Amino acid sequence: MNILIFLIILLVLVVVHEFGHFFTAKKFGIRVDEFGFGFPPKLFGKKYGETEYTFNLLPLGGFVKIFGENPDDENTNGPDKERSFVNKAKWKQAIVLFAGVFANFLLAWFLFSIGFMSGLPTSLGSEVKGYALKDVHTVVVSVFPKSPAEIAGLKSGDKIVNLSSGKDSVLDINPDTLKSFVLSHNDKKIEIGYMRGKNTTINSVSIIPSVEKKGGEPKIGIAMDMIGIAKLPFFIAFKEGLSLTWFVATSTVVGLYTLIADSVQGHGSFESITGPVGLVSIVGDAYEFGFIYLLSFAALISVNLAIINLLPFPALDGGRLFFLLIEKIKGSRMNPKFANTANMIGFGILILLMLVVTYHDVIKLF
Repeated sequence: MNILIFLIILLVLVVVHEFGHFFTAKKFGIRVDEFGFGFPPKLFGKKYGETEYTFNLLPLGGFVKIFGENPDDENTNGPDKERSFVNKAKWKQAIVLFAGVFANFLLAWFLFSIGFMSGLPTSLGSEVKGYALKDVHTVVVSVFPKSPAEIAGLKSGDKIVNLSSGKDSVLDINPDTLKSFVLSHNDKKIEIGYMRGKNTTINSVSIIPSVEKKGGEPKIGIAMDMIGIAKLPFFIAFKEGLSLTWFVATSTVVGLYTLIADSVQGHGSFESITGPVGLVSIVGDAYEFGFIYLLSFAALISVNLAIINLLPFPALDGGRLFFLLIEKIKGSRMNPKFANTANMIGFGILILLMLVVTYHDVIKLF
């Protein structure tokens, strides 16, 4: 089930991205030969006008085949050259290339806005002025690997509702009181009651805090926050959805920059990168916690897909935009063989990187 949901999300995100290219290309009079759902081999297709809409065997997204996107003699000098992507004005080419990224940002904005209208989990203190959060709880934001909390079975998204040890208990549970309780009950068994996802049943786990190094503080290995549900009216929801999309985008850029900078300095690690296998697991957790969590997750992935596609790397939209910039500066086209070869090599490197990340995802499972 988790794999099916992940494939549906991936299909929607990539098809929306490709539709951005498709829509703007059509508007500028560029010939679009094929719009594919999934990747070949082809199962069946139907031609409407000049474009064939195909359904393919591998449900890993989609693609759009734009005439002249990869320059050759036919689309540069052939009889239909006026409708070729490569012969359009540079600003039109740039818009077509950027349109896929823009479509992903629009989708994320829409999904976050729907989330706010339906009730989106929001950190206490980050709520919109005049709209109080409902159902506020201390929520586990993350669980550290190999920690007592992970061993006990706590997961991100769990709401902590009970906290006790022997005759001692805490009535007002928040991150500060929970931390103080753990500090004062070193080497003692702590009972934590929690609710998970849509289930209102209170589950319980026993955890003994551990000390990582001599003289350190006892910890159970979780990060916490006070989180409630923000439910907003229509126009306010879209305003806040846009703000959240911008926040996620800037945070993603900072995180990506840090990752690349660390890698260049030799400090990079695959531990902070999640590939398809890891995402399937996250999808399962999001689905378990509720549909709105799933929408939020899809919006996050949509923003990440947009940002990554903007990187100036061959085969990505950002790489093609970078080639356009070079052509604009030099006043002439790049050698088609060089551009096509660079994009092929870039695509191969991306596939190799994906395989390596997937391998590390699998290793993490054991």
